[in-house]
Amino acid sequence: MNPASTPVLAVRHAEKRFGAVHALKGVSLEAFRGEVLALLGDNGAGKSTLVKCISGVYPLDGGAILLDGEATALYSPAAARRAGIETVYQDLALFDNLTPAQNFYCGHEIAFPSWLPRGLRILSSRAMDREAAHVLERLKVNLPKLDAPVALMSGGQRQAIAVARATVFAHKVVMLDEPTAALGVRESRKVLALIAQLRAEGNAVILITHNMEHVVELADRAIVLRQGRKVGELKPDRANQKELVALIVGAEA
Repeated sequence: MNPASTPVLAVRHAEKRFGAVHALKGVSLEAFRGEVLALLGDNGAGKSTLVKCISGVYPLDGGAILLDGEATALYSPAAARRAGIETVYQDLALFDNLTPAQNFYCGHEIAFPSWLPRGLRILSSRAMDREAAHVLERLKVNLPKLDAPVALMSGGQRQAIAVARATVFAHKVVMLDEPTAALGVRESRKVLALIAQLRAEGNAVILITHNMEHVVELADRAIVLRQGRKVGELKPDRANQKELVALIVGAEA
């Protein structure tokens, strides 16, 4: 990461209210290409609200979101995806009865000929299978069978499919909400390796996790939210792990 470069994503003084609840109170952050930014905080700190504002689920009540230095209005998840922002939530949002390739291109099907209206084109399953296999190979994701429904795959494989699917269309930011939750050690390692690969390919990755070991191992920077405010930003390592935890819980380090 080059600190002098323009951040691919910048949030400036974000404000969000839900009735009497002030969920975000002037939160600012920057994410750069080729880095993993950890977004930390206890339950209710504002992490999920911030991610949903960036991903177009909620509009900001105040502040701004900038992509490559330009203010951007993200009125819906579809608008965020068109802008190059993809989000992988804990529920993964996979279709269990579909194959990895079908999950990748659901709503973005490859069909020909391109000059016809979309509803009159012929789907190309072969092209979608080929492109999905290429993405999985590039990201070093090994699956036993590409033609099997994802319902038959392990939790780690399903998580890898969801992350890989996000990279197909994300060209600016990939946000991951607890990507190793409920996974065993071996499957977690594979997901962490996938996140490292996303960073190596020049993506900006925002990682929400409660696993401090993963933060120290993987994140280039960590931002801590508490009660809707940004309370700290650190480069995570073993030496300041206790300081990060103290910021999260509001205790003295």
